[in-house]
Amino acid sequence: MILISTVGARTRASAAAVAAGSLLTLFAGCGDSGDGGGSAGTAQTPHGYVEGAEETAEAQWRLVLGDAHGGRVHSLDPATGKSTQVAEAPGLTAMRTDGRFAYLATGKAVRILDTGVWTVDHGDHVHYYRAPARTVGDLNATGASGAAGDPGVTALATGGAVRVLDRKALDGGDVREAATVAGRVAVPYAEHLLIGSDETGHVTVHDRKGHRVARLPEPCPEPRGQATTRRGAVLGCADGALLVTARDGTFRGEKIAYSGTVPDDERALEFRHRPGADVLAAKAGDKGAWVLDVAARKWSRVGTGVPALAVNAVGADSPVLLLDRAGVLRSYDPASGKEEARSELLKNADGAQPAPTIEVDTARAYVNDPAGKAVHEIDYNDDLRLARSFTLPFAPAQMVETGW
Repeated sequence: MILISTVGARTRASAAAVAAGSLLTLFAGCGDSGDGGGSAGTAQTPHGYVEGAEETAEAQWRLVLGDAHGGRVHSLDPATGKSTQVAEAPGLTAMRTDGRFAYLATGKAVRILDTGVWTVDHGDHVHYYRAPARTVGDLNATGASGAAGDPGVTALATGGAVRVLDRKALDGGDVREAATVAGRVAVPYAEHLLIGSDETGHVTVHDRKGHRVARLPEPCPEPRGQATTRRGAVLGCADGALLVTARDGTFRGEKIAYSGTVPDDERALEFRHRPGADVLAAKAGDKGAWVLDVAARKWSRVGTGVPALAVNAVGADSPVLLLDRAGVLRSYDPASGKEEARSELLKNADGAQPAPTIEVDTARAYVNDPAGKAVHEIDYNDDLRLARSFTLPFAPAQMVETGW
């Protein structure tokens, strides 16, 4: 049963308008290959072309799902509702993504899956690609606590070491390490690497080969969690977050501190957000969810007193989503903290290991339901309306969304 109650719902701009604008920009900005030449009737290589891939007019979202039993990994296409087995990862314990590749931690190694969908962002326009999914190979590492990438490298946090992977090699089907750097949290940013370390309590800047080139003076004790936004890179710290920006090769850190003392069991440990968006969400232990508005340099809380299984943030002037232990999905206004809608979505949600996940893109949110053997598609702009439920022949214990 799906029960939806509305609490002060607002009208928001349609995500379709955003997508249409992006599509117009794509066509307007990619008229030729950029070589300034060419003649009528002569085939040209499209700008941003990737060999072996098909360029599409819109983003190709995929939900990568880990079977709770047997380690089979499936790809679900929300456009068609079709799921396909794409890999095997026996002993799968965690799943991370950099937008294209899924990193499947098994306890013995990290298996790398090219999910076959990705976006190339040129700043003023965007290209979308689609290719067959394939297993690239295994990385000799245990665990995968975080993954962040750019066109050059992906930084994979594995315990106390950051494994820096060559993205061009991954694109070609080869696992190649560019560097290994000691650290807890890592973000590729401005053609460098930002590394947060328990040992130093500071964020250091490294080149792509792992060599340290600078240390930011602002402290960041016990770094946990990271995000990349349009306004800079964010690293979580015991006393708040550090926003890092770069200009003309110079890196600057700005602390966004909590407004008061936050107990260890309530601090933000993992940021969740729509890729590129400037509003971040994180679980606050059993006390609801943190909301970090990067543009406003401000922390706030929503759902105080509601123990969260999963959270995510759609973006500025858009809802923050929280799935509670009773399986109720809630929507909050990030500015006022007011609950706007709720939906009794999952049964037997509490106790699931790992906990269900909320993924968001430009139009929909997705919640995996291991007990119900389904993934639920939610229209977060329409009072958490259940748009569709994808029934599956397996229990989707892990989930990430790729294509961004």
